[in-house]
Amino acid sequence: MLKDFEKHCKSTSLSPICTSLVELSMQAFGVNNGNIPKWENAIIDLEANQPGPVSFKHPFVAIDSDINPNQLTQSLKQLMPWRKGPYQIGQLNLESEWRGDMKWDRLKDHIQPLAGKAVLDVGSGNGYFTYLMALQGADLALGIEPFLLFNYQFQAIRTLISNPPKAYVLPLKLEQMPMQPSFDTVFSMGVLYHQKDHMLHLQQLKNVLQDDGELILETLVIDQMYGDQIIPEDRYARMRNVWCLPSTDTLHTWLTQAGFNNIRLIDATKTTPEEQRATHWIGDNTQSIKDFLDPNDDDLTVEGLPAPKRAIFICNK
Repeated sequence: MLKDFEKHCKSTSLSPICTSLVELSMQAFGVNNGNIPKWENAIIDLEANQPGPVSFKHPFVAIDSDINPNQLTQSLKQLMPWRKGPYQIGQLNLESEWRGDMKWDRLKDHIQPLAGKAVLDVGSGNGYFTYLMALQGADLALGIEPFLLFNYQFQAIRTLISNPPKAYVLPLKLEQMPMQPSFDTVFSMGVLYHQKDHMLHLQQLKNVLQDDGELILETLVIDQMYGDQIIPEDRYARMRNVWCLPSTDTLHTWLTQAGFNNIRLIDATKTTPEEQRATHWIGDNTQSIKDFLDPNDDDLTVEGLPAPKRAIFICNK
């Protein structure tokens, strides 16, 4: 996959940074992780199947295939948990924890067309959204995701596609990206609240954007009635490393301070069990949003904080 990426990348506007991205990715894949043989074997098993064409068949990134669903299930379950999706491969519906199509539906009519663009998907997970960006006609849709399992999930899906779209996922963090104005559109979805320094993250997003480029920022927020921001003392909805939950007004101020313009809030939606749910594709830990909320008040988390609500901002450099 890295060879395919490098060859394609060098034919795009990202050519100056391609070699650096490949070298950093090779280093990341070279770490000592005891799960890698299992993940690689799952992909080898998948390679024995006849690949098929891919398209978006709402809500699925769907691959038209005659692969035996039982055999497919056995291989793909070696790569659990599947957080982002859903995917459909032939007769198999891979029902991930998150219904990514619901988030995509909220933003797709508000963004600039992706056709012919260089697009960056920060914290891409297994590449569900990255595939959607490529299927919209992006010249190159690059997902960056430091968690290795999700990189192998992306490779597993790609193995099953006969003519893969121009989508790639590399095992990188945003801070590893060359801080050059390389991308026309940048997505940061579900990442900001995990950043100890939120302003640094916003600045890095701005640095990799072309002039007049578009940022799509999706993150957890609170209603103004709870104040300007909440800094959880420990966990938030049982998540570690949630550093700050701003109000939408506060987040607008942060984006202004970071130097973005044309800032607009296009959506703010409470997360429901329809969008985030436990499925048998997430493995032994079957907890999901229902388990993270106060059983007596679904407006609160189990820690007594405001229940998850996600806002989408769009702005320009």
